Amino acid sequence: MKAMWSAASGMKNLQLKIDTISNNLANVNTTGFKGQRIEFKDIMYERMTQSDRIDGEGRPVPIEIGHGVMTSATLRDFKGGSLQQTERDLDFAINGDHFFKVIDQNGNERFTKDGNFKIAATEDGAKLVTSEGYFVQGTDGDIVLGENITELNVSATGNIQIKRNGEEEYEDLGDFMLAKFINPSGLESVGKNLYKTTGASGTPIEGLEEGDTTEVKQGFIESSNVEVVDEMINLITAERAYEMNSKSIQTADRMLEIANGLKR
Repeated sequence: MKAMWSAASGMKNLQLKIDTISNNLANVNTTGFKGQRIEFKDIMYERMTQSDRIDGEGRPVPIEIGHGVMTSATLRDFKGGSLQQTERDLDFAINGDHFFKVIDQNGNERFTKDGNFKIAATEDGAKLVTSEGYFVQGTDGDIVLGENITELNVSATGNIQIKRNGEEEYEDLGDFMLAKFINPSGLESVGKNLYKTTGASGTPIEGLEEGDTTEVKQGFIESSNVEVVDEMINLITAERAYEMNSKSIQTADRMLEIANGLKR
């Protein structure tokens, strides 16, 4: 019976929705995490026309029987999360649409909203890195801090200045390489709070342009944008829909049992 297959497709895709919601809730405390939601669309229809049913213009009215549901897309919500003050000099939050640009261990460009950075010793001197050791990028490449740093200040535009050995004058290290995208929802998540570009996201627009309102906040991190109450409501709704689809299968099974009994 078509009802069984339609309900089965509903259960299968609702399970994906429940998995997505569970992942959102699991990352409610993940720095810079952006929640996801699933979109569905109906599957093909079987169309039958009855000549004795017509509309107001005298045309036959078709009868369409659907065949269930399928997942059309998973969309990531890039709205900003709340900013949490840490008072740590190496914590940074972007208040705006831009991302930090980093280079992973294979030399690939990646983008992140997680500004919880560290200092790592390298052959070229101390560099600013992510928690995984990926190099944070500035306008001149890797951000090399060097040694004997006594003070580090970052302006709202992402300009990095340091003092060494208690000197009075600041040394300018350039700016964070900030990037934004025409369609950030097209970015592909690669884990570890990192994203890579796709054809859907477009190429990164690097640097701050005139009119950009993006600000870099030193001593802050961006919290997850997941709303726990909303996710719990969505979870309950999905579970109820899953239960109703399972009852549809049970009903169709009983109908088949009755039909089989007529042969006896």
